[in-house]
Amino acid sequence: MPELTFEDFSAGDVLIGAPLTVAREDIVGFARAFDFQPFHLDEAAAQGTFAGRLIASGWHTAALGMRLLQEGPFRGGSSLGAPGIEELRWLAPVLPGDTLRVRLEITSLRDSATKPGLGFVGALLGLENGRGETVLTQRFTFMLARAGTEPLPPRPVTLAAPQPAPEPDDAETVPFLCEAEIGATRELGAYTFDAESILAFARAYDPQAFHLDDAAARRTHFGGLCASGWHTAAGYMNRLLTTRARDVAFTAARGPVPEAGPSPGFRNMRWIRPVYAGDTVRFATRITDKRASGSRPGWGLVFARNTGVNQRGEPVFAFDSTVFHQWAPPGA
Repeated sequence: MPELTFEDFSAGDVLIGAPLTVAREDIVGFARAFDFQPFHLDEAAAQGTFAGRLIASGWHTAALGMRLLQEGPFRGGSSLGAPGIEELRWLAPVLPGDTLRVRLEITSLRDSATKPGLGFVGALLGLENGRGETVLTQRFTFMLARAGTEPLPPRPVTLAAPQPAPEPDDAETVPFLCEAEIGATRELGAYTFDAESILAFARAYDPQAFHLDDAAARRTHFGGLCASGWHTAAGYMNRLLTTRARDVAFTAARGPVPEAGPSPGFRNMRWIRPVYAGDTVRFATRITDKRASGSRPGWGLVFARNTGVNQRGEPVFAFDSTVFHQWAPPGA
């Protein structure tokens, strides 16, 4: 893979990648693994939902953005990683057969204040479909070394043996949003990132060296094979929906179940520490705010802070989400 350097980019650069067509089987395959909501799985089931038709998971779209970025503007090379995403917006659904193209605009460059020879590149990424619609925008920062500098030394890492946690059997009532308590926290259980799944996700969506090859990863500053940040986010979604399925069954035995809708986007995603092969991450979500929707009668928006900690109790992941949720029972 070619070496990317800080000098490869200048503020104001606009870089366009090659197109990629999204097949139905890819949409459904990603959804089965990570985001198994009906509007991502089946056309008939999707008709009765908020979305109304089969659409790609937003997490799938974001992961495809990473693939197109690496294949296009990154020219197959690797950065030194990204601390996170300032803001991501899902603006239009991705449909089976859509062709996506990435556009990367470089908005800023600055040297690291603590690590000589390391720079931070601010960027705005956009994905556009073949109809000229922007389906996703993402403001983020990635890290690169300056040309001619010594690479950062590998950090000492001892990979854990994968220890999948047993599935919890707890269940809670899913409230309509008008009744949801701000501050309420739901533990979502644990997701184990084994080497095989890290490599498979990287091959499909994020083929940077430290996600794709164990020996190459050990030579980087990460010091070992680690999961794509988008894999970590997808693991969170898997746990959220697995826990919700248990809560929905519990709620349905006692009364009506509120419908959950899609998300318009999120803010302040932080990949705080690498998630290494063998790590088990426990996720949780806490409601921080809510409001009724002015454009969708009967619906509202729920705002939440979502977090993940590894088996050593170290924070590894956090972001602030916004999701449509049914406000009250029909007729209430």
